[in-house]
Amino acid sequence: MESPEPRPGRAPQRDTEPEVDARQSESGHPHPTDSPGFSGFPVAALDFYDDLEVDNTKSFWEKHKAVYAEAVKAPMTALCAALEPEFGTAKIFRPYRDVRFAKDKTPYKTHQGAFVRVGEATGWYVEVSPRGVRTGAGFYEASGPRLAAFREAVAHERFGPELEKVLRKLATQGFEIGGDRLKTSPRGYDGDHPRIDLLRHRSLTVGRSLGFEPVIHTPELLGLVRADWQALRPLVDWVARHTTV
Repeated sequence: MESPEPRPGRAPQRDTEPEVDARQSESGHPHPTDSPGFSGFPVAALDFYDDLEVDNTKSFWEKHKAVYAEAVKAPMTALCAALEPEFGTAKIFRPYRDVRFAKDKTPYKTHQGAFVRVGEATGWYVEVSPRGVRTGAGFYEASGPRLAAFREAVAHERFGPELEKVLRKLATQGFEIGGDRLKTSPRGYDGDHPRIDLLRHRSLTVGRSLGFEPVIHTPELLGLVRADWQALRPLVDWVARHTTV
């Protein structure tokens, strides 16, 4: 979730009217005018990251750090504050890359992410980057006992089909199913297991790109992020319930 996605080129237009108005709570009642503190991500945020991809240097950052603070960090902080009562406190990631063991020594991330943790490496995610805005949820890492617990739950005759049902519904809603997967069957599981594709997962993330829709520059983006996170709650709950050891 915090790892960068592939970077297709910037869409040439941002003037398509969004077709979705998702500003409703889980109870079905509309939220008030969401948060007066959140007005969307300005175009300057996307332009900032476009330019940073071209010139990822300390000199560029120092010259434009006010743009980052005003166009990126401040809106993300306001968005997370508005979502906090329903989902919990978000961690807004630092903009600096850890380059100690990386071949790529560019110092700054070319996206800004925020993550609400509900379990170990498990929760909701939102990101702004040169590609626009993206929402997501799931678990981005599991090792040892947690990975074993995940696979046991997937193989279970009741819990496994529950997860399949959740993922099928999300896929029909336009979410993309992702995560790191083994190329072969995990040890102890037959290759003809009915849920072998899920058993191969070492992480499981589900996300959707809102791209460059004009709504990302407006207060209504809050309602779309909220609706996506609500739709992803069954996944987050399943993972948290079955990977807590």
